[in-house]
Amino acid sequence: MHKGGSAQLRKSFIAPHVAELPKSGIRKFFDIVAQRKDVVSLGVGEPDFDTPWHISRAAVTCLEEGGTHYTSNLGTPALRQSIARYVERRFGARFDWRRELLVTVGVSEAIDLAIRAITSPGDEILYHEPCFVSYAPTIRLAHGVPVCAETRAEDSFRLTVKALEEKVTPRTKALLLNFPCNPTGATLTRADRDAIARFVVRHDLLLLADEVYAELVYGSTGRRTGEIVSFAPVPSLKGRLVLLNGFSKSWAMTGYRLGYACGPRDVIDTMMKIHQYGIMSAPTLAQAAGIEAMDRGDADVARMRLEYARRRDYLVPALNEMGLKTVLPRGAFYVFPDIRSTGLSSEEFCLRLLDGYGVACVPGSAFGASGEGFVRMSYATSFEQIRVAVSRISSFVSSLRRRRR
Repeated sequence: MHKGGSAQLRKSFIAPHVAELPKSGIRKFFDIVAQRKDVVSLGVGEPDFDTPWHISRAAVTCLEEGGTHYTSNLGTPALRQSIARYVERRFGARFDWRRELLVTVGVSEAIDLAIRAITSPGDEILYHEPCFVSYAPTIRLAHGVPVCAETRAEDSFRLTVKALEEKVTPRTKALLLNFPCNPTGATLTRADRDAIARFVVRHDLLLLADEVYAELVYGSTGRRTGEIVSFAPVPSLKGRLVLLNGFSKSWAMTGYRLGYACGPRDVIDTMMKIHQYGIMSAPTLAQAAGIEAMDRGDADVARMRLEYARRRDYLVPALNEMGLKTVLPRGAFYVFPDIRSTGLSSEEFCLRLLDGYGVACVPGSAFGASGEGFVRMSYATSFEQIRVAVSRISSFVSSLRRRRR
């Protein structure tokens, strides 16, 4: 109130480029889910397994031994060495743990740091849709211009060079991609990878490869393990690849918030500066757990991967039998069924399924405009719960068909 007693309007203190960002379509939907009881959730992209105890025990031991202080901004030397060994062992690529590797607070921070480190106002960052919900907003927050190339069900949601060539311009700075993919579960073949690598070199781009689901790859139905196809070992990408990865999905360590980036020294050093001013260092206890996961966690990953594949092999045929055409995912722990035959939008399908039948999934539109007409269902929940969900979804789809007759 000023002297005259009348209300004084205040200006908006919110930056326009932030005010214009939509809230996450996933979180918006699960605010509704949180108000419901007895819901079977196929929505959260989080392993239903607890972190293997030997991994958590390493964090407990670190705590008992007084490991509650800051670490190097880059991460502890022990963890960086462990990550470098793991990346060479699993992906066939060598990175200098001293200069080419940064430990981050989850792979989400690694993505944010990489984009902020390379983006000047007006730079275009090319990515694919459907994709993880943070990509376009993160690019906009760095004052870049997000440009999406669509992936399509008829291509099994693989990214094609043709789609990229249609969107690249002289202003394109980098390509950001995620395979295995959230939300589609798509993977790339070696031929796909090599063609994309040639595209990156041809247009002088930096490649930001989000490979957080790299360990969760499967074969065809009945084959529980597939081939890891990483961009890390491609020789032509040396000096123009930033590998982004983390511990949340493969080792069921979401709450530990631990990720990493490997890449060219100048990019990693610049990412570290931003990390240094904003975060300082990743949690010390989480880093101790990360060493245990990297060095002695292969059997845990294999066990969880086998169970995810078993669930996938039940869920995909069940959805197809209902008439919800579903591409067989070869990675991650998601299916992306086509629900256009129901005549409903993605959001309407999910809301009605939740409201009337108590099953939660995520509208495909949350992952970009090209996701409309699809929904994301996660099979990172128990087999028993998936069976219940399938029964309820089948009843829902049958009821829609009866009403349309």
